[in-house]
Amino acid sequence: METAVVDTNVLIEEDYQLLKPSEDVSTARIAGLVAKSFKLIAPFWPLKNLIAVNPLQGFEDLPFEEALPLGSAYFQQASLPQPMEAVNRQTIKWLQAYFDDGQATLPMPLRQEGLYAAWRQLAVHDACLHENDEQKQEWLTTLPENPAQAIQLYLLHTGIAPSEHEQFLTLLLTTLPGWAAYIRYRTDWAGLDANHRHPVTQIDYLAIRLIITQVLWPDAKALLSWHQGAVEQARSKPDVLANIQQAEDTYRLPLLQQLATQPLTEARTPDAQLVFCIDVRSEPFRRALEATGDYQTLGFAGFFGVPVQITDTVTGETHASCPVLLSPKHTVHESPCCSPAEADQDRTAYGRQKKLKQLYQSLKYSFTTPFALVESMGLASGAWMGLRSLAPGLASRLKHSVSQSIRKPMAVASSLETLPLADQCAYAEGALRVMGLTHHFAPLVVFCGHGSTTQNNAYATALDCGACGGRHGAPNARILAGILNNPEVRTYLVQQGIAIPDTTRFIAAEHNTTTDEVTLYGDDASEACKKLTRDLAKAQQANSLERLRQMQKNADHSGGAQQTWLRSQDWAQVRPEWGLARNAAFIVGPRQLTASLNLQGRSFLHSYNYTQDPSGSSLTTILTAPMVVAEWINTQYLFSTLDNVAFGGGSKITQNITGKIGIMQGNGSDLMTGLPLQSVYASDELAYHQPQRLLTVVYAPRPLLDAIIQAQPVLQKLFGNGWVQLACIEPTDRQTYLLTRDLLWQKAK
Repeated sequence: METAVVDTNVLIEEDYQLLKPSEDVSTARIAGLVAKSFKLIAPFWPLKNLIAVNPLQGFEDLPFEEALPLGSAYFQQASLPQPMEAVNRQTIKWLQAYFDDGQATLPMPLRQEGLYAAWRQLAVHDACLHENDEQKQEWLTTLPENPAQAIQLYLLHTGIAPSEHEQFLTLLLTTLPGWAAYIRYRTDWAGLDANHRHPVTQIDYLAIRLIITQVLWPDAKALLSWHQGAVEQARSKPDVLANIQQAEDTYRLPLLQQLATQPLTEARTPDAQLVFCIDVRSEPFRRALEATGDYQTLGFAGFFGVPVQITDTVTGETHASCPVLLSPKHTVHESPCCSPAEADQDRTAYGRQKKLKQLYQSLKYSFTTPFALVESMGLASGAWMGLRSLAPGLASRLKHSVSQSIRKPMAVASSLETLPLADQCAYAEGALRVMGLTHHFAPLVVFCGHGSTTQNNAYATALDCGACGGRHGAPNARILAGILNNPEVRTYLVQQGIAIPDTTRFIAAEHNTTTDEVTLYGDDASEACKKLTRDLAKAQQANSLERLRQMQKNADHSGGAQQTWLRSQDWAQVRPEWGLARNAAFIVGPRQLTASLNLQGRSFLHSYNYTQDPSGSSLTTILTAPMVVAEWINTQYLFSTLDNVAFGGGSKITQNITGKIGIMQGNGSDLMTGLPLQSVYASDELAYHQPQRLLTVVYAPRPLLDAIIQAQPVLQKLFGNGWVQLACIEPTDRQTYLLTRDLLWQKAK
């Protein structure tokens, strides 16, 4: 492809003449422009801790129907101007090298200095960029050290009107949105990773984009008129909103009618109470478990209201264990439940295991040893690959046995020493009041976190949790159970009107959403735990069969649990589970509203009792935190289904992992930021997920909801702009109402 020649001698002279202290284009203005240009970009978390995000998050200040064509104009263009494609190719290769997180054999040098600083020193050696043109090479050697100054020089030189600077910078982001989304994550959301050894700023990134654009496409201001044409074209396309609304109308009224007619009985004390995450995959399992015995299940956010970061005392690793909307307030240490001598043995075994992995990786990825590795281990590797392909269950058991021989599994305990008693009391009371569990405590109360287990799945963390960065919920469940077993905490709760019987014991568990296996932690020798374990196995079998029928037509009715386990261990399985596909509703109210209904795994269920929340503080928390996360999940599935190339991840069959941080299609595409085709489609042509906006249903008086909405701008935005639909079931007369876009109520019909 031919590119225009840059007269860099003139460019350099003009740029430095233009850049004067009195110039209106200041560094502060550049910082403001860059920050505004990133507003349309939703963040993208790396593969190790994927988070569900609305890809049109930057448009949520607009009505939904206006955001759709604009989102299409910015992100759904099948082709870009040819010079822009060339700019993207050069940008991608540098970003791949810079952000690599251990995949590359030879790391990019100078990364510790920052993205712009490292690139500025190396770009002059990139023959594909400057094509050995001496003028271009000379210009690249004279780039300013300050990236903001580089942006100033570009904007001054190109002749783009100051009023269009922000729009032009925005287009440089939206024409390569996946990488821009990762930059947004690194700069605004990285949390514990904020002090990454490879630093980056938004100004760094845009400076590089502009410089590469100047070298390859000096007339890039044409991008502005190209985008205007894209907007006009998007507005003239058939409106997808009608199909979305049709699906919503078909689903909404029958659901509301069912909920409004459910009888509410008097509270009673069951044999056991189990608190599950609100995740839609919990709903069918809760129903299956309740059918096995006298159990009451409740729904609550899977971090159980405890914003902590977890440190493993054996591995030394630390991670945040709460939704990304929150910042961890405490560090909790997890240690093996064993003697000091056994703990030392565990650390030694972990070190041995880690060294074996590092040795294998070093042999596999160095320059010369892969050939020797193939000669010495080729036969064994071939046999192992054949076993994994033909007998994945046997291969998994064999691998598990070998792993256990190297490092024996041990139960772990969470230390509460770093949590002051006052905070423990606050977390205990807050969790119990929000879910409405303040009386009729069962002898056994189980906090059940969740996670998933799959093989050869780049999107594994997307199946763990859509809110907590792919972290499993067991640690938080252990922490809250430990807090509520604390006699001092129980004494405090009595003073607050929450009397937990001395006979009530709290334990933790974890639900594997791929296999439906539930593991109980702690002392499970009691008869109540033994009975619960048996009933959990029955629920696993029943729910596994129900889920298998959704994944394969000819499911074996005799071995549901075994088949789901085999799917999870098969490294060729592109669809180990459906995840949160077909999610549609967020229901806030007592379990009695939904206990007798088959909601088909489409509803987030959050327990709530408005009679115990006169101030509305608990409902405010539910609507501004868990519901917002549910909206992120809902919109991610919605847009990944509407356009799996622009908003999704494309087919797993043709994807490649880049730098261990993200997915590309082929070897040089933009980062794919959404769900893969197989997560939302039953086949290449037939969608499994039904695109529709989240319907939130609250069993509480309308005046209580009105007061909360009036006080919360985020709710005014989501409800008023139509990103989430809100329905109210009035407790007094069981009439159902829908909130209009004017934030007024009208009867549902």
